[in-house]
Amino acid sequence: SSKIRNMEVQDADGVAVLEDCIGFSLTRTISKVEEKLKKGVLPDCQDDDIVPRVGDEMGAEAQIRLLKAKLRVTQEDLANVVFECRKKDDENQNLETRLKDTEEENTRLQRTISLQQSQTEKYRILSQEANKKAEGLQQEVTALEKVLQ
Repeated sequence: SSKIRNMEVQDADGVAVLEDCIGFSLTRTISKVEEKLKKGVLPDCQDDDIVPRVGDEMGAEAQIRLLKAKLRVTQEDLANVVFECRKKDDENQNLETRLKDTEEENTRLQRTISLQQSQTEKYRILSQEANKKAEGLQQEVTALEKVLQ
């Protein structure tokens, strides 16, 4: 996700070009292909169906226009994917923040529960002691009533 953040979309001749920090340049690559086409040196990837069979009957200029159009569509798709990745990255950051907040809240609540349990135990012991004292006092009252009778 940090690699996506470092990518920039640049505009070259009305075509969005994605460049990352490694130095790959789509513009340079396209220029090299265009130079080869102008020299008449066609790429030897005949199986490649970037240019359809009709492309054999097209002139070099028409092929370049077709490839540029396909490039624009691909770059738009790439820009959309990068946008979606950035959006998902932001969403992940938000979820990580919410998770951290929830974990902190959970820790705080666990401490509160622990404190309340210890207080409950303390009051239970005090209650037992008070009941024993009340029982002893009741026995003493009963004994004193017998003495009075």
